Amino acid sequence: MSTAVPQPQPPSQSASPSQRAAGQDGSPDKLRVALGSAVGTTVENYDFLAYGTAAALYFGDVFFPDSSSFVATLASFATLAVGFAMRPLGGIIGGHLGDRIGRKPVLVAALIVMGLATTAIGFLPTYAQVGALAPVLLVLLRLIQGIGFGAEWGGAILMTYEHAPLRRKGLYSAIPQAGVPLGLLLANVAFLIAAQFDSHLAWRIPFILSALLIGVGMIIRLKISESPEFEELQRSGEVAKSPVLEVLRKDGRTVLRVIGLRLAETGGFYVIVTYLLSYLKTEDIVSRSVALTGLIVAALLGTGTTLLFGRLSDHFGRRPVYLVGSTLTLLFGFPLFLLVNTGSSVAVVAAFILGLSLCHDSLAGTQGAWFSELFDARVRTSGASLGYQFSAAISGFIPFIAAALAEAWGWGGVALLFSACGLIGLVTALLTRETHPVRAARRPAPEQHAAVVSG
Repeated sequence: MSTAVPQPQPPSQSASPSQRAAGQDGSPDKLRVALGSAVGTTVENYDFLAYGTAAALYFGDVFFPDSSSFVATLASFATLAVGFAMRPLGGIIGGHLGDRIGRKPVLVAALIVMGLATTAIGFLPTYAQVGALAPVLLVLLRLIQGIGFGAEWGGAILMTYEHAPLRRKGLYSAIPQAGVPLGLLLANVAFLIAAQFDSHLAWRIPFILSALLIGVGMIIRLKISESPEFEELQRSGEVAKSPVLEVLRKDGRTVLRVIGLRLAETGGFYVIVTYLLSYLKTEDIVSRSVALTGLIVAALLGTGTTLLFGRLSDHFGRRPVYLVGSTLTLLFGFPLFLLVNTGSSVAVVAAFILGLSLCHDSLAGTQGAWFSELFDARVRTSGASLGYQFSAAISGFIPFIAAALAEAWGWGGVALLFSACGLIGLVTALLTRETHPVRAARRPAPEQHAAVVSG
């Protein structure tokens, strides 16, 4: 005789309050919330990625002019990294407040903090004007940027996920994720246009222009409704008192899995969008306009491919799509540099497209739904934000590490770094349970096998 302990339903199938609130078709506000979240993530990524582009192309000369070219590049990438180092703090703050007072207030506050810091960078004095005070102010604003961005992601993704239809949560959750390539597109278009101006003005314009995007984002975000899942938690009195501590105590291993999954995406992403720009410039392989054009084309395509992979995760499952994306990242490290080293403009543009539209977007398009489903609604913002932002803190040092590896071993060292990120994602995906509503019901999660006993 054998007895099986009943297995819990996956989060998206269980008869939870959120299911009753939003239903199979999602909330009436689902599309507006998804678009409002996407506008915000676009603005946030525009702000953050504009800094990465400026760090690769301008900040070495503007803020560290007395250093050698290599040291100046390292220093500018270090200021890029400190913003990432602050993102876990933003994730902790945003996660706690999102699970305690609601997703919407965090979205609005994060956009304000991030936007003010980014706009202020555009008005900073240079090293030539105020000496060492210039890089100090730059680092200070970068720290504020990191906190704002750290608080942003969890609220944007989870608001969308919790409003979305049951069977299309992957697609809807990919809409805010499309803000990454769209923000990258806008940032690099701004730099491509600004490159026509004097160099002292060229790096300022994209940061100052972000004020316009912030205004648009605020108008849309103030009009969206609160998450139906959070409202139900409030009505039932089930809001977590200490969500960060609770998720670390109950789901600490899942947070670590999210960190590993994210490294595959962000590690490869910043090798391409930040280090590769610097590499092409330093080695004088192609012109700056060719490199920026490659990023722009890849980002334009990425807006669609991110949504495509989100939809595919609804059809095939979260884990299969992520395994494919991680494998592509693992295999593409050396081909990436072999393509750009040809010096052909077409090959360079192709390298950006393959690295971003396939390797990166297949992972980014799947994350929103998968990470949300790995945590209970009570602590969902905290759990997803902690994993996401602690991974970002590590990934923020990728351009710095890449520059150091290139100095020691040439481009081959950076290619190995890119592939290593894919390997980490591949292994972690194999160790993470499927959460797709149909596929998860067919097959118990790895940790649930122990629940089946025989007598």
